[in-house]
Amino acid sequence: MYFVREEVHMATIHDVALKAGVSVTTVSRVMNNRGYISETTRKKVFDAMEELNYQPNEIARSLLRKQSNIIGLIIPNVSHPFFSELANQVEYYAYQHKCKVLLCNSHMDPVKEKEYIDMLKRNRVDGIIMGSHTLEVEEYRHLNSPLVTFDRQIDPHIPYISSDNYRGGELATELLIRKGCRKIAHICGNLELNMLSNERTTAFRDVVGRHNVEHVIVQTDLNVFDQKEYERMISKLVHEHPDVDGVFATSDIIAAFALKEYTRAGRHVPEDVRIVGFDDVSAASWLTPELTSVRQPIAEIGRLAVELIRRQAEGEQVQPVNLLPVELIERATT
Repeated sequence: MYFVREEVHMATIHDVALKAGVSVTTVSRVMNNRGYISETTRKKVFDAMEELNYQPNEIARSLLRKQSNIIGLIIPNVSHPFFSELANQVEYYAYQHKCKVLLCNSHMDPVKEKEYIDMLKRNRVDGIIMGSHTLEVEEYRHLNSPLVTFDRQIDPHIPYISSDNYRGGELATELLIRKGCRKIAHICGNLELNMLSNERTTAFRDVVGRHNVEHVIVQTDLNVFDQKEYERMISKLVHEHPDVDGVFATSDIIAAFALKEYTRAGRHVPEDVRIVGFDDVSAASWLTPELTSVRQPIAEIGRLAVELIRRQAEGEQVQPVNLLPVELIERATT
């Protein structure tokens, strides 16, 4: 038995021009919506494209426009609720502007992150939104293309977006003190990472210092998203500091593990220990009891990140510092 492979001819812009009875230049102008084209001619071109099932070469078009309508998003861990919600918002607002998103999940690996940066360059993305947590930043400083960082300032001239982390730390700590907590544990990421979120810890120290409240600070290791490490460190905290009656965690996930470990140890929340998280991801209200949290405006962060990339791509100047307000959402854990 013999099989004959049928050759599939992909329609080209020349085929569309021939079918519509116009020049290739006219087809190009219709596709890119440039210059005056009569409705009759426009309809001829679109009809020909549909009949021929013509698919424009997006790479060629992006070279012509010098824009790809693609935005790169590099985040450390897409499974983390905050970053998954942020990615969702970035994609939503990018799509509103007819842009697509290339999602890069770095897993805190600088080698992998560099490979993603090179890939995004090859794809001529319009810009990169960087939520990296690695120690390596030199690759970003020399991108020579639009860049927006989240929660990290890597250069005075590169725009960044951040929630008001210091104010969030104040709100969380002041609430625990106001509720009568006498010894407060602060569980945070690794302070060796140069993240603007470290301001939450600075605020915590300032507030407990002003009120002369006993406290303990517990840091994660450099892999700030290791959930097994959360269990170990919080279990150790529970047993080594049994008199802790308030916990301020710098993420809702860490706060959820604190709720789990204190409950496992027979401590009642909020009667014996009060817990405040940070981010106010959707899961914060799914817990029992529901988690008090400092809300970051995730939708606004996503919207602004896309806007700053687009404005830079169009040659506009943008302000480097973009600080967004936070809000304390009090629920049943306090």
